[in-house]
Amino acid sequence: MAQHERLICASSELTDGGKGIRFNVDHHHEFGAVPAFVIRYRGDIYAYLNRCAHVGVELDWMEGEFFDDSGLYLICSTHGATYAPQSGFCTGGPCKGKSLQCLKIEERDGNIFLKD
Repeated sequence: MAQHERLICASSELTDGGKGIRFNVDHHHEFGAVPAFVIRYRGDIYAYLNRCAHVGVELDWMEGEFFDDSGLYLICSTHGATYAPQSGFCTGGPCKGKSLQCLKIEERDGNIFLKD
């Protein structure tokens, strides 16, 4: 089966530990578009559904603001749960031991693409 891809943003729009880019994705088990985001951390890019593993609320406290003050962890603005940016694994808070849902992405030719 052929893989499809969708342009999310230019690579230059993401800075290490900085603001993320929000986008919507069709999720296999849900109707309609589901919010998601992509961030850059230690030079690499990562994308997740924008949904806390605890209750399912969106993580960012302002659009695109996913990192804590240190720039080392993703944080849920509602519950304070913290996640490792490179894995989505919850490192503290009410969802400890769970993870954000990862999305397949690829960076090439100065752009970031969502793969399905």
